[in-house]
Amino acid sequence: MDLKPRVIRSEDIYRTYWLYWHLLGLESNFFLNRLLDLVITVFVTIWYPIHLILGLFMDISLGDVCKGLPITAACFFASFKFICFRIKLSEIKQIEILFKELDQRASSQEECEFFNQNTRREANFIWKSFIVAYGLSNISAIASVLFAGGHKLLYPAWFPYDVQASELIFWLSVTYQIAGVSLAILQNLANDSYPPMTFCVVAGHVRLLAMRLSRIGQGPEETKYSTGKQLIESIEDHRKLMKIVELLRSTMNISQLGQFISSGVNISITLVNILFFADNNFAVTYYGVYFLSMVLELFPCCYYGTLISVEMNQLTYAIYSSNWMSMDRSYSRILLIFMQLTLAEVKIKAGGMIGIGMNAFFATVRLAYSFFTLAMSLR
Repeated sequence: MDLKPRVIRSEDIYRTYWLYWHLLGLESNFFLNRLLDLVITVFVTIWYPIHLILGLFMDISLGDVCKGLPITAACFFASFKFICFRIKLSEIKQIEILFKELDQRASSQEECEFFNQNTRREANFIWKSFIVAYGLSNISAIASVLFAGGHKLLYPAWFPYDVQASELIFWLSVTYQIAGVSLAILQNLANDSYPPMTFCVVAGHVRLLAMRLSRIGQGPEETKYSTGKQLIESIEDHRKLMKIVELLRSTMNISQLGQFISSGVNISITLVNILFFADNNFAVTYYGVYFLSMVLELFPCCYYGTLISVEMNQLTYAIYSSNWMSMDRSYSRILLIFMQLTLAEVKIKAGGMIGIGMNAFFATVRLAYSFFTLAMSLR
């Protein structure tokens, strides 16, 4: 029995991700967690974007509408994406099980070093960068209220009472908005960190498969039986990777469409706010940090979506690099069929329309820049 411990552990990357769900009251059978889940669902997931949307209709000035629109869109789509991912949690767990099976296939020191020094480090950097960006955005928003002076809410919103009736009512309302947006950010951390992290891990495992494929038949002591066994195992690894891709298509189909719409709206409106409606340094800082957060929200997912396609395209060459010339006809026939399978383009699409890749990211940025130049000309 081989007691050698696994040195590749994809599940370690997702510890913080599952912590988000625990903090939001999910993935636990305790009564208090269920109660917390109910409170967050009612007062944050459902009511928080509603009270912001109603606040937009109550405002009569264009400035207040533009100031409230980015956070309203962000909170609405945060709730939308959170519900989508919550429905797909079973599929997310299936993906993690498949990752564990692929982890066990890493048989060489070269594979382990690549995964730990590249894939794992990049995936950890992704969720850490989201925490920093979203944390700074929240802090700057709170500071813009606390130090701006006057009795202004964190965001334009509707309450079923007079917010300015007393100091206590005003600060309770502000406290609700601060707590609500902090929990919405926690939901968004779960929403937005998962796609790029998972794409990064998938791309890493595709590279490991390419390494194994290129080594088939290259060892001095390998027999035809061992070489054929390695090929069959590699075909099974490819099948598992394609299963992960299919699960990701199902998991991210609707949620990532909301992501593209949200990012396009927020990037455009935030630029308008910086130009026309940022009336103090705290407001400029807040909108600047918020703008960078919106870009960060979209870029990693698109980058690693493209990386998956690039790595998948390299599998055909990796198969050809193996020692197939000394094998018999039946082996070559299987190899040829496998090569044909790897030629198919692998792309994950949002809403079945928008390919999650760098082309979609640049299209969104170009749209925002066009809106920005239009606003500059109006100014």
